[in-house]
Amino acid sequence: MLLELHHIEKRYGGVAALTDGNLAVAPGEVHLLLGENGAGKSTLMKIIAGIVERDAGQMMWQGREVHLKTPSEAAAIGISMVHQESLLAPHLTVAENLYLGREERLPFGWVRRSRMMEAASRLIAEHGFPLRAEWRVEKLTPAGKQLVEICRAILHGSSLVIFDEPTSSLSGSEAAEVFRIVRTLRERKVGVIYITHRLDELGSVGDRVTILRDGRTMHTGPLVELTTGSIIRHMVGREVSALYQRNPLPPGEERLRVEHLTRRGELSDICFSLRAGEIVGMAGLIGAGRTELCRALFGVDPIDAGRISVGGRPVSIGSPKEAVKAGLALVTEDRQVTGLALRLPIAHNITLANVTAISRFGFLNGNAQNTAAADFIGRLRIRAGSPHQLAGRLSGGNQQKVVIAKWLFRQAQVFLFDEPTRGIDVGAKAEVFNLMDELAREGAAILMVSSEMPELLQVADRILVMREGRITGELPGRTTQEEIMRYAALETQPVSEERP
Repeated sequence: MLLELHHIEKRYGGVAALTDGNLAVAPGEVHLLLGENGAGKSTLMKIIAGIVERDAGQMMWQGREVHLKTPSEAAAIGISMVHQESLLAPHLTVAENLYLGREERLPFGWVRRSRMMEAASRLIAEHGFPLRAEWRVEKLTPAGKQLVEICRAILHGSSLVIFDEPTSSLSGSEAAEVFRIVRTLRERKVGVIYITHRLDELGSVGDRVTILRDGRTMHTGPLVELTTGSIIRHMVGREVSALYQRNPLPPGEERLRVEHLTRRGELSDICFSLRAGEIVGMAGLIGAGRTELCRALFGVDPIDAGRISVGGRPVSIGSPKEAVKAGLALVTEDRQVTGLALRLPIAHNITLANVTAISRFGFLNGNAQNTAAADFIGRLRIRAGSPHQLAGRLSGGNQQKVVIAKWLFRQAQVFLFDEPTRGIDVGAKAEVFNLMDELAREGAAILMVSSEMPELLQVADRILVMREGRITGELPGRTTQEEIMRYAALETQPVSEERP
């Protein structure tokens, strides 16, 4: 075996992240690692990659026990990890990020930049990625950053590559390229650990499966021996016959109206409305302008023309503060950068958008804050030791729940959900959808941006489709994926704001 893990344990304070983690990967094998958020997947991978140290258990690498204390030690023996959340240097170019720490140098320490650019360009061209070596990473979309992470892993010739949800922010054509890369690594006898929440893509890449639940390995075996139902059963400990099916409500009064909204170079003549009790889906390929629309509505980016009305009254939204005051809430796509204060406790994050509700005479009421946070931790099933736990210590799915809890505490009336289930497992998705339905039944209006068309078809009352910054169609919620794609157009969108 290339890698073997036996009875791995890891605790963070009073919280047990892993109590019995077991995994084995052979050369040339694509091993799928599945489980709900908080099941221990990320912790297990961080132990393999040398990011954290295990508390107990045994890790064998090519038949020899190893104790990895740093990522550089893992890289030295041939282990690399493609992270779900970008760990790139945003101010550097694509090429500089690919060779960061491994630059080819001239005498006196000068870096061979031209050689580095040429080599990076060859690698990008070989795999057909929509990237350029000279582009700055800060200008890339999440999809572009993910492709750079993949390039880094391929470039340095690892024996084992860990993919942590590599397709979560990619379009269908880009995901197909990732699958091709994984198959190429398998042909080269490279071991691959592949983490995903997209059950429909398992057959495209996987050989064997390990499923974690509550920090324990529940099942290991060949993928062909499992059905989707049995996978979900091992993951969540119960039957999930369908992810979610919403019973639509009669729409109420108009909550949001957008008229001829325009932002030069990004959005053009956007018109739509949201009514109380509605969940309106927003479909489109990467680069279509869906996230840009959410940012403009929330006052993050200024608009050049158009009018926004909330509750029948025109509003001027020039900042997120004004958007919140008007009754809008934004659950962002990138929760770690724009959704949370990672170094603050959960309680602070949940109450951050409505501090006045737990304050008196200008003084914060700590007991009221903790009580409110504890209520949402229970309601949303956030897996945390206490309201005092730092938000950055939570798993990705639980971090997303904290972001949603923040806006629930604010009692907003118009919710903009930008990819709300990105990086969330099948059980947590159902919880988020039930929560959205609950909000709608209480009179909120919801705009839900999603790249997962099956989710839109299950959840949305109607679906708006965007392409190149315009709304190109409006469809009923029970339409088809083919009809959505007809309006979205089968074209690959750029992954950078820069153009050749």
